[in-house]
Amino acid sequence: MAPSSVTPASRIFCAVDTTDLDAARALAGRVSGVVGGVKLGLEFFLAHGPAGVRAVIGEDGPPLFLDLKLHDIPNTVAGGVRAALELKPAFMTIHSSGGPAMMRAAAEAAAAAGPGRPKILAVTVLTSLDDGDLSAVGQGTPVAEQVKRLGLLAKASGVDGVVCSPAEVALLRAACGPDFILMVPGIRPAWAAANDQKRVMTPAEALAAGADHLVIGRPITGAGDPAEAARRIVSEIEEGAA
Repeated sequence: MAPSSVTPASRIFCAVDTTDLDAARALAGRVSGVVGGVKLGLEFFLAHGPAGVRAVIGEDGPPLFLDLKLHDIPNTVAGGVRAALELKPAFMTIHSSGGPAMMRAAAEAAAAAGPGRPKILAVTVLTSLDDGDLSAVGQGTPVAEQVKRLGLLAKASGVDGVVCSPAEVALLRAACGPDFILMVPGIRPAWAAANDQKRVMTPAEALAAGADHLVIGRPITGAGDPAEAARRIVSEIEEGAA
């Protein structure tokens, strides 16, 4: 679990979900120093590639969470991890449903980069899915049970942690122990709408349950003043912990 000396602000990754390069650069600049880092995902990466990531993060920019959710044969995923090392991400994502060999290959490719390597996080069940959605794709296992299964598989495969919804944080913390990283999207402060996330929790609730890092998008990015919205979330966390 994250050490107690870590501040609430440093636990937050702002999800910059846009294909507009100038908007992404401006947003990253506004929240840099207010939150712990910036998440750039598949939509942005397909539009602008590694050069776009460098343009947003810069040489001394905020820590990068590169959320590409790699899912392919082990050799291809390992190659993808190696190709991303130049961007110096703090975190990268793969899909746990790719299986143990794929996860091991990703972890080994990251480890070869040495002390500054990215932490590999395995996505369990997407936060947009519920029990009905899993059933529709032929996975009759309830969400919580599937998340626990995939979390334990990820840990056994050598990855650093998982991405999970806030609803499964306490379950995974108990199952996977204190040193397994839990990166948690589906976070909505008390004053924000849930939008398309089906399994949500407030920032303070998620951290109290055992989350290490929180991914927060629209409550920050959709605000007139993103930095002030981020500060408001930090204050809410601090009040919840008081």
